[in-house]
Amino acid sequence: GMSLTLDRVAEEEKKSLTLKDVLLFVDGDTVKIGAPYVDGAIVKATVLSHGRGEKIRVATFKAKSKERKTIGHRQAETVLKIDTISAK
Repeated sequence: GMSLTLDRVAEEEKKSLTLKDVLLFVDGDTVKIGAPYVDGAIVKATVLSHGRGEKIRVATFKAKSKERKTIGHRQAETVLKIDTISAK
């Protein structure tokens, strides 16, 4: 299966996960578009790892007052392996 990196999911590593909020389902010539979600579509995935993304630096600056501040942020991420995608 395919691996996806997304925002942190509250599930332990190596555990199975079921996602029911599917927006689009394509199977060959069959295309189902959700409004807002596809009814009966299920994605089963496995949590491979948890980690943190690349560091982003944010700088603030105020003119004429010598005020400068730099902070950093790393987003919490989860890597999922997609096992199956099915729809009724």
